[in-house]
Amino acid sequence: MCGIFGIVAKSAVDKEKLNLLVRHSRQRGRDSSGIIQLRKKQYRIDRADFDIIKLVSKVKPYKSNVVLGHSRLITNGLGDNQPVVRGNIAAIHNGIIVNDAEIWSQLKVKRKLQIDSEIIVAITEECINDKIPLEDIPHKILSMCQGVISCALFLPEFGKLILFSNNGSLYVGNDAKNTLFASERYALDQVHAQNIHQVKEQPVILDIPMSHKVLKINDIKVRTENLIPEFKYIPQQKTMLEYNLIDIKRCTKCILPETMPFIHFDEQGVCNYCKNYEPRNIPKPKEELFKLVEPYRRPGNDLDCIVPFSGGRDSCYGLHLIVNELKMKPVTYTYDWGMVTDLGRRNISRVCAKLGVENIIVAADISKKRENIRKNLKAWLHSPHLGMMAMLTAGDKHFFRYVEHIKSQTGINLNIWGVNPLEVTHFKTGFLGIPPDFEEKRVYKHGVNKQLEYHSKRFLAMLESPRYFNTSLWDTLSGEYYRSFTEKQDYYHLFDYWRWDEEQIDDTLLNQYDWEKAIDTTTTWRIGDGTAAFYNYVYYTVAGFTEHDTFRSNQIREGQITREKALELVSQENLPRYENIRWYLDAIGMNYEEVITIVNNIPKLYSRDLIL
Repeated sequence: MCGIFGIVAKSAVDKEKLNLLVRHSRQRGRDSSGIIQLRKKQYRIDRADFDIIKLVSKVKPYKSNVVLGHSRLITNGLGDNQPVVRGNIAAIHNGIIVNDAEIWSQLKVKRKLQIDSEIIVAITEECINDKIPLEDIPHKILSMCQGVISCALFLPEFGKLILFSNNGSLYVGNDAKNTLFASERYALDQVHAQNIHQVKEQPVILDIPMSHKVLKINDIKVRTENLIPEFKYIPQQKTMLEYNLIDIKRCTKCILPETMPFIHFDEQGVCNYCKNYEPRNIPKPKEELFKLVEPYRRPGNDLDCIVPFSGGRDSCYGLHLIVNELKMKPVTYTYDWGMVTDLGRRNISRVCAKLGVENIIVAADISKKRENIRKNLKAWLHSPHLGMMAMLTAGDKHFFRYVEHIKSQTGINLNIWGVNPLEVTHFKTGFLGIPPDFEEKRVYKHGVNKQLEYHSKRFLAMLESPRYFNTSLWDTLSGEYYRSFTEKQDYYHLFDYWRWDEEQIDDTLLNQYDWEKAIDTTTTWRIGDGTAAFYNYVYYTVAGFTEHDTFRSNQIREGQITREKALELVSQENLPRYENIRWYLDAIGMNYEEVITIVNNIPKLYSRDLIL
């Protein structure tokens, strides 16, 4: 989930090439950073809790002939920056190890840090103590660890640097004077490296100047903001979350309630959403997709498609199908805007590692993104409006913008999306006064006229709370522009050709990929999205339903489940998710009790007499 890079040169590193590697690495994470360099025959490590560009400008490692770097997207171990060091062994690691706690119980050496990456160095330490050959250490690490590992293992006492990976998020190349490596091929292309190859099947062992001197470590800590707030379970706070069972009128065919925007019922009690529903889960022949993607296939091991990858169940299962059924060679792309949960990140790591698929990550300035969310939530709380809930998630729409960046960087045009066709939710815009478009085939597919209507209505709603006109507005509007108005080329949707089957998806992910479920919900949907629990709590508290109700209603119409089963499922899925809500509010720096009190006091769209 981070960016690693390095240059091993015959003389001083090329400043321009190093800076190019630094700038590209920053794209993958800017929360903290680290540099290894050789100074006066002693290796020095500088680590900082700010981004890599700032660190490099501070330490100026340009006179060294060995420079290794790490640009970090923080997932765990806030105070434990990389490179991770034990004794005279260091490692820079891209990825997440999901079973590190289990491995620690098997080792003789003791854990010192919170960060998962320490296990790589600990295994190495034990291997060296047991006289295991250096070339065998990567295999030992990969055989014990689950999750993505792309690593540069630094062994100065042996004069060796070992590069290895289990998913291919590591490339190495050279020029006349340098050996260079980076998390992505594009970075090496930018510095005009030659003989570039992906490190995946076999480790690459590089010679570096030997040194028996103790590693000199300098830690720079200036951050005051906690990017990984410690979870605090407070029982009295959990009891603040309302969950009223409501005797509300619902459609007799699906389960949509009378509070659904623009709903009406016929004499039999069937709603207009059911009457106007057109089946969405009737796939076209798979042969059509095979023919469509054929011109995009590349020879050998060359990657041939980009898979937008959130770590949710649909994108994970979609990747499974793309590799095993469609037989493509994908690279996954993830946009991390600070609201991807650690659970989501761990599932990304699990699936990419199991399938051996490279993951390109674009990480936003998480601190800034969370500040923008906080500003919009404060504006929303000042004048609560169900039609304005999208303002709390607008920052993630840059996902669509960066897809185009990844296409240009990789030279891959084909995008294959794993979007659930049953997720279409009309109520989110309905609460803004926009009637349902029953012709709409999937989420995020909107015509220009509809978008203009949406933005005009939203602007009028923003006037009710002028606090929306803050410094986050450009982030919101620009992200939505890329989502809604830019032309999408070479996009294909996997579930246009494969039937979406929840039972099969869950079975595959849980049993084949050891997929992790959330502790605060029974569903596998939206568990990697840090915002979903909060906005669904608002919808249920105020309107008596959530997106779970609309999703299950679509399943009823498709004949996948019965109405009785749907009611049973949503009775559990709509339960307030304290753990996720608490994480969300802590992450953006909002007071839990103040926010929940305001939400609970919003006037209901149903009569309190209906509460059971």
